[in-house]
Order: sequence, then structure tokens, then C-alpha cells
Amino acid sequence: MSTTPPPRSVSPSGMRPETEGAADDGALGWLRALGPGGRRAFAGAFGGYALDSYDYFTLPLSMVALSAYFGLSSGQTGLLTTVTLVASAVGGAAAGVIADRVGRVRALMITVLTYAVFTVACGFAPTYETLLAFRALQGLGFGGEWAVGAILVAEYAGGRHRGRTLGAVQSSWAVGWALAAVVYTLVFSSAGDDLAWRIMFWTGALPALFVVWLRRRVHDAPTARAAREQDPGRGSFAAIFRPARDGAPGLLRTTVFASLLSTGVQGGYYTLATWVPTYLKSERGLSVVGTGGYLAFLISGAFLGYLTGGHLTDRLGRRANIWLFALLSALCILVYANIPQGAGTLLLVLGFPLGFCMSAIFSGFGSYLSELYPTAVRGTGQGFTYNTGRAVGAVFPTLVGFLADSWGVGGALVFGAIGYGLAALALLGLPETRGKELA
Repeated sequence: MSTTPPPRSVSPSGMRPETEGAADDGALGWLRALGPGGRRAFAGAFGGYALDSYDYFTLPLSMVALSAYFGLSSGQTGLLTTVTLVASAVGGAAAGVIADRVGRVRALMITVLTYAVFTVACGFAPTYETLLAFRALQGLGFGGEWAVGAILVAEYAGGRHRGRTLGAVQSSWAVGWALAAVVYTLVFSSAGDDLAWRIMFWTGALPALFVVWLRRRVHDAPTARAAREQDPGRGSFAAIFRPARDGAPGLLRTTVFASLLSTGVQGGYYTLATWVPTYLKSERGLSVVGTGGYLAFLISGAFLGYLTGGHLTDRLGRRANIWLFALLSALCILVYANIPQGAGTLLLVLGFPLGFCMSAIFSGFGSYLSELYPTAVRGTGQGFTYNTGRAVGAVFPTLVGFLADSWGVGGALVFGAIGYGLAALALLGLPETRGKELA
């Protein structure tokens, strides 16, 4: 048996993963290891996803005012979220192909402009049907931004730090959510509900300015770009659905189970993100400021959950991290939905672990899905699986909406726990990828 050590793989930044160095240890070692180009890519993905989050949450936070303005049922308001997420599957899959064919940064700019333009358009909607159409078009851009931004950063990051690096990018979702909650509190406290919801959507123009900076400062990882451009099969849907045959590996199994994983996690998440504001205001009777206070605990937990989950996905592995937080998220939902009336302090305190767990499970997604696919179809694979999960998981908020009239919003929230159970089962069909280097 040979004692010759195997050759060491080289990271996209050109550094060997074993010698990324003592300088790359510590709380911010992952950021130093990215290098100048990688740090600009990180800033681009972080900013894009934060603004994506902001534009998304203009709807859930305005849901009560919208329902009153257009005279909507719970099912109709839930449909607004479902349409957004279903359209995001189309937009996400398309953005993944574009990212593989013309580059990550160009695809990122397209997605940001799309969701910015149609978020603003929602603020001018004269009817429910028009709002539904604009929200669907907004979903096209919303669906692609995360997958493209995550791949852009993943291809700069070495295997040693990829989990926490992408976890930090993911934490920007909480930043955008917090910004939306602050703006919601200010706008709805100073303007009547009939105008305030429109103002919320109009503020969604902010991301368009961000695109100018992206165009000038951020570039694709050179090694990954070269590998992608040399492969004639890049951006192929057929490749991610090709089964294994004659000893040659295929990606069909990976695509099926990764889609189920994404469906479960996002079904649980979007159930909570869509309906918790309404639950707090309609069933718990909180004021606008009171709802903002409760959301502050939820969002604080989410931000720390993203960062903590990013570290754990590097230490425990991708699968173990998702298993752990799927279980904890399901338990949190069941407890949160069954808090007795009058237990306001308990409701406040439990908002923190709820936000922590349902966000920590996402921290490994950017690295895990990037590592499951080769460079030439990484955008296509991640864009399809992540956003298929969004589309199918979008059924969960709609079910809650239709059941809320008879079960109450709190009772219907238990459907989110079912989603996390599905995610745990899907992991049985996927491999562990911790430490894998990307071309």
C-alpha cells in the first residue's frame, strides 16, 4: 500500500485549502481568505440578497392593509405569496441557466433590476388582479438572485470556509427583513393604511441603484469562469436530469432529492414569514409598533441563526446541520402556535429561538447546493432545485390562508412543521460534501 500522500486540491482563489493559513483563522478568517475580488463578490451578493429580502417583505408586512383595501379573503391574500414563489421557480431556473452561459455577475444584475422594477409597480396597482400580476413578475427576479449570488461567492471560497462564508451571505436576508420592519413601522405609523402599503412598495426602487456598483466593481471568479467557458455543455437542463448509466455518474438523483429538500425547508420558512405578522396583529391584537417589537426578536434570532448555522455546517457537515435545525424548527412552530392567550412575554421570548432555528437551517444551502453540481451546470442545478422548492413550498402559505378562517392562523401554522419533516427525509438521498473544492 502506497504511503505517498494524495495531491492536494487547489481552491478557486489559488490557495491550497490546507494552507489557507493561521491568518485565515479566527472570527473573520473566512472573509480574509476570500481575497480582494472575493470580498467584492461577497459584498455584491450580501447587498443583493438583503435588498431582495426587503422587497419580498413589503408584502407580508402590508398584508392586513391590503386585505382591507381590496376586501380580500385569507385565501386571496395567501395567493399573493404563492404566485410570487411559483413565479420565482421560473425566474430562478432561468437565472441559473443565464449564470452558466453568460456569467454570474451579469445574471445577478438582471435579477436585481427585475425585482426592483416590479416591486415599485405593485405600489401603483389599481386592482387585486393587477397586483397579483405585478407580484408574479417581481417573483421572476426574486427567484434568481439568491442562487446566482450564492454561486458567485461559493466559487471564490475555499472548502474550509465555504459554509460560514455562505452563511454570512444568507444573514443578509435578516438585514433586509429588519430594514423592511423598520420602514413598515415608520410608514404605517405616519400614513393611513390605504396609502402606506403603496409607499412600502415604492421604496422597493432602492436595488436599482445597487446595480450600478455591481457592474463596475464585481467580477466572476477567474478559475471558475475559465472552467465554465471551456465546457460546451454549460447551462444545460438535460444534464441535471441525466440518470446514471453504464457506470457513468448522473445528476438525476441529486436533482430530485435536492428539490425535495428545498421544498421542505422553504415550505416551513415561508409559512412563518408570510403569516406570523398577520398572526400577531389579527389574533394577538398587537399594534403596529407592538408587532414591530415582536418581529425585532424574531429577526434578531434569524440573524444570529444564519451566522451560527454557517459555522456549524463547516464543523458538523452539511447534512447534520440541516437535520438538527429541521427538528428544532418543527418543535418551535408547534410551541409558538400553541402559546395560550395572554402569555405575551412568552410569545416575545419564543420569537427569538423560532427565528434562530428557521434561519440556521438555511445557512448550509448556498454551499451545499453549489457543491452538489459541477461548474458547467452549477447555476442551472442550484437555480432549479432551490426555486422548485420555493414554488412547491409556496403551497404551504396558501393552505394556511384557506384554513385560517376555520382553524385560526395559529392552528394552521402547524403545516410548516410538516415541511421540515420532508426536508429531513430528503437528506437520506443526498451525499455529504463538506470540504469539497470547486473549480
